[in-house]
Amino acid sequence: MSPLFRRKADPTDPRDRQVTLIRKPGCHLCDDAQVVVEKVCGELGVSWEQKDITEDRALHDQYWEQIPVVLIDGEQHTFWRVNEERLRRALTD
Repeated sequence: MSPLFRRKADPTDPRDRQVTLIRKPGCHLCDDAQVVVEKVCGELGVSWEQKDITEDRALHDQYWEQIPVVLIDGEQHTFWRVNEERLRRALTD
């Protein structure tokens, strides 16, 4: 997109945040976390992505004991269980 039409980043705007869900296949806690991430990010217009630790050795080595892990703008927000209200506050405060 042309820089002329790009919206200037606003650190207080949740739409300028990035959520990453680090997970693995067959993990029921990961499935539960994804439901919360999809809901909150969808409501706030926040982009999110998921990464599979079975496809990334560095993520596996760093997070294998904690999955699912949620990162906000590359910083760890939570692991194991994702609290909807806590995630929402982190993205809007």
